Amino acid sequence: MNVSIDDLLDEIDDEIDKAWSLPLTGGKRAISADWLREKIDDVRANMPSEVRQAKNIVADRAEIISTARREAEAIIRKAEERARRMMSEEEVYKQAEAAAAELLAQSQQKAREMRKGATDFAEDILRRTEEVLAGRIGDVRQARQMLRSPNRFEERPDAE
Repeated sequence: MNVSIDDLLDEIDDEIDKAWSLPLTGGKRAISADWLREKIDDVRANMPSEVRQAKNIVADRAEIISTARREAEAIIRKAEERARRMMSEEEVYKQAEAAAAELLAQSQQKAREMRKGATDFAEDILRRTEEVLAGRIGDVRQARQMLRSPNRFEERPDAE
């Protein structure tokens, strides 16, 4: 069941409101630890997909860079081998040398672009994740502030 984190936090907040006050504790309330742990597990299970995606991207980034480096090295080796085979004639050798340099430049450019693309993608996912988490932190801070408010736990006339 996919429940929003806001709904889960509302359930926790409602449970706090329904919990009975402990005498002589300055407004502390009793809540079932098992129930609260279950709700925390639900929050973890319903974290935004961006968080999981960001973790995967960070893990995959090194593999993407390594793959790009291996591809670049393979292209360079291939170009070097091709150049060695073509050394028999002067003109062919010059053409092979130019082609190898071009292949090297292209492979280095491709490796740079792949690294930049992976970094930009990871940065974007992490930025969006940070924005989502910042919003959630604001919600949590607001909930904590409400819990700390002295008027929040006063007896309500309608709660007799």
